[in-house]
Amino acid sequence: MIRSSISLPGLSGKAALVTGGSRGIGRATVQLLGAAGARVGIAFRSDEEAAAGAAQLALSAGAKSAWSFAADLSDPGQVEALFGESDRQFGGELDLFVGNAGIWNEKPRPIVDLPPEEWAEMMAVNLTSVYLTTREAARRLGDGGRIVLVTSTAAQRGEAEHSHYAASKGAIQSFVKSLAVELGPAGITVNAVAPGWVDTDMSANVLRGGTRTVVEGEIPVRRIATPLDVAGPIVFLASSLARHVNGEVLNVNGGSVLCG
Repeated sequence: MIRSSISLPGLSGKAALVTGGSRGIGRATVQLLGAAGARVGIAFRSDEEAAAGAAQLALSAGAKSAWSFAADLSDPGQVEALFGESDRQFGGELDLFVGNAGIWNEKPRPIVDLPPEEWAEMMAVNLTSVYLTTREAARRLGDGGRIVLVTSTAAQRGEAEHSHYAASKGAIQSFVKSLAVELGPAGITVNAVAPGWVDTDMSANVLRGGTRTVVEGEIPVRRIATPLDVAGPIVFLASSLARHVNGEVLNVNGGSVLCG
């Protein structure tokens, strides 16, 4: 259990909203933000029990408060409802937004066989939702505000037979750089974290058996990241330690993709 011994400047008492916060990287981020003494909001799609567990995890770690809200983030009306709940829970304040919600289809889809409906779903969940939620967050953040979006190594090197996923994540990186310039003068920083393979339920089926050994052999540090390995850099970017970091894509991949 991670407890409130973590001390990151500028996070105690801050209002933080994390999408996709009920599992994986989002859940680990919620835990670390709680340990840093933040007030945490958790947006989730459907698993109410998991979201409640994540909120309790944050409280046990030291969060000042924690709450959860179910929403389809590709739906503008539901995004408005989420941020309405955020306004109620945080008293109209918002200091940090972490855009983590997303999907990845483990089934390979060569471009010649990629159905339009799967392309549309990927863009709705991975990209449109980021636009809608980040727009609402930007309307509320003030000087010292932080936006951290989760992208992927697929955005940097591409991913054969998963081009729709790679394209959605690549767009997020361009979005981050654009908003860093746009929102920087208001004192709001915008950054991204780009994980490689992460040991979550989303990748569990693919990493079974010998595949895990092969993947680990391709990573210089010879292991697959845990969700906390990614959550740490997210929380760093949220803290005042990173106050002069803006428009950055922070690679968290064990050296598997080396790019500046």
